[in-house]
Amino acid sequence: MTYPLNGIAPLSHLGVIRVEGEDAAKFLHGQLTQDFALLDLQHARLAAFLSAKGRMQASFIGFKRSETEVLLVCSRDLLAPTLKRLSMFVMRAKARLSDATADYALYGVAGDAINSAAGGTQPAWTKADFGLSTVVHLYPALGQPRALWVTPSAEPAPAGPALDAALWMWSEVQSGVATLAAPLVEAFVPQMLNYESVGGVNFKKGCYPGQEVVARSQFRGTLKRRAFIAHAAADVVAGAEVFAASDLEQPCGTVVQVAPAPGGGVDAIVSLQIAAAQEALQVGAAGGVPLTLAPLPYPLLDDI
Repeated sequence: MTYPLNGIAPLSHLGVIRVEGEDAAKFLHGQLTQDFALLDLQHARLAAFLSAKGRMQASFIGFKRSETEVLLVCSRDLLAPTLKRLSMFVMRAKARLSDATADYALYGVAGDAINSAAGGTQPAWTKADFGLSTVVHLYPALGQPRALWVTPSAEPAPAGPALDAALWMWSEVQSGVATLAAPLVEAFVPQMLNYESVGGVNFKKGCYPGQEVVARSQFRGTLKRRAFIAHAAADVVAGAEVFAASDLEQPCGTVVQVAPAPGGGVDAIVSLQIAAAQEALQVGAAGGVPLTLAPLPYPLLDDI
């Protein structure tokens, strides 16, 4: 059975950090996993903010509003602590950081609605401006194109049919591109969520906090975990531990992001030990909820 993934959904779970000043892009370039120094006005970046140990503290979709202003869209429950941590590193940089969530309305646009609202589909992380509004094209889900629409709060929503917010959240899971949220701060290096394969890590840029750990994981073959898409017949929550049925003592993974599946149960992004992906899996130990893996919708990059 197929489910219509077409329309426009308001996204109340996301917030916006504004970084403005002549050093805005340069400052972010030195703090995040992606290249902001070379970012133009036609593209966006998926990026992570890491601890010194290379663990993700937040993830962002970042883009320039102008040459001196960058917006970072992130999970709203991480915005305040992330803004505080990032601000600690500004020092002499000519950049000012602020919570701009109240200034913008965010929408998810999916399916045919992209043609009318955003002028057609484009590759992921392509960005375009329509008056005061910005559209960032995302990874598709279930073969349907998707985009993020960011517009000043006073502007009207993009034109198109309404899309249930629950279906949009399901499409986020089905895209296989995780957004870090509060239960999972400092749980993963970016590759454990496949970020290097979906445009979230640049291995050729300069230093940033945690870079050595990320590079070591990539080039020394030490990466043991990957993100997968999975289905569970009963409810599970982000942050829950995943176990192989053959070993209920030691967890082999973590539930990262969850959304109700239209056909019943829930779908989830899970980060698993690669070796456990061939085993029978469950969320929770004794009496756990069985978990069935599905194919990823994008290839994992062997060569970066």
